[in-house]
Amino acid sequence: MSLFSSFNLLPTLYSTLVEKGFVTPTEIQQRALPALLAGKSVVGVSETGSGKTLAFGLPLLHMLKVLENDGNAISVDSQPRAAIIVPTRELGEQVSRVLKPFTHTTRLRVRTLLGGTTTEVAKRNVKGPFEILVATPGRLVKFVDRGLLSLSDVRILVFDEADQMLDQGFLSDATRIAHECAPHCQLGLFSATVSTSIQNLMSQLFSKAEVIRSAGSHRIVSTLTTLNRKVVDGQRFPVLEKILADPSPGGTLIFANTRDQCDKLAGLLRDHGHKCLLYRGEMDKVERRANLKSFRDGKIDLLVSTDLASRGLDVDHVDRVINYHLPKELENYLHRVGRTARAGRSGLVVNLVTERDAELIGRLEKIKK
Repeated sequence: MSLFSSFNLLPTLYSTLVEKGFVTPTEIQQRALPALLAGKSVVGVSETGSGKTLAFGLPLLHMLKVLENDGNAISVDSQPRAAIIVPTRELGEQVSRVLKPFTHTTRLRVRTLLGGTTTEVAKRNVKGPFEILVATPGRLVKFVDRGLLSLSDVRILVFDEADQMLDQGFLSDATRIAHECAPHCQLGLFSATVSTSIQNLMSQLFSKAEVIRSAGSHRIVSTLTTLNRKVVDGQRFPVLEKILADPSPGGTLIFANTRDQCDKLAGLLRDHGHKCLLYRGEMDKVERRANLKSFRDGKIDLLVSTDLASRGLDVDHVDRVINYHLPKELENYLHRVGRTARAGRSGLVVNLVTERDAELIGRLEKIKK
């Protein structure tokens, strides 16, 4: 088994790894780091919670600092050398948090250009010289079109949680962004699952990339315990109350399939004395971010959400996921349960199962280890 010390990373990066207690890389890190450090384009498919951000973040930081050490420092305003494209503001902020400790020693600068912020704030974020941009695709394309930002010097472009972006119809934006970058730009695409749209993007932009699939990709991690609870005559809430009567040491994410289902469930929970918050689309973005922060900080133990919370979000203390309504697609299920049992920790998923869910449950049985 390799160690981070075997990758010949710059001392400024390795010292931060030591400080953070990172000694042994995860599988996706172990396999993606050498390829990216060698300048190859990479498609990385790995289960949620497997450390994909550092798998591309460390090579990216290493490459940029080497350029600076060789006398080729950034000197042009609003013209980054690396771009990380994310599907949502929340994931963008999360990626920035992961990279931030490594910028203290390297002195590299990370800026964000994310949806949900005012245009004036976004303009301030990308003023002056900086090395790394973390951006949502729609906002980025608008800034490029208006001449507020240039991607012409981007040497490495990463699409993070790419399947979520493509599910939302961002294929054309992704292609446009790639074409705005420097010729022969190194590419990275990281995802927990591979949808048809991902396959299309791989064939268009990543035909020469090295494809790395971890052994656990498209599987349920071994540290996750699964319990199925039968729902009779559509009576879900009594089943949920029995589950919640058994307290969890950390936070509980409860998933429903639609916004209306989330709202009704949250109302029922509150009516029965359970404190909870909502995290779904079509709600005030400030409120949504505040709710996520309260859940992340442990101020509230129950968060009711649609699949908006199922992709990419990393909340350390989620010990339990409850599927109040099971999704129809296996990939959505894998994303949901990936919110717990992350990075080798244990976790619990409880599924409320009706006769309609028989097909999904059958597929789950086949992929279990």
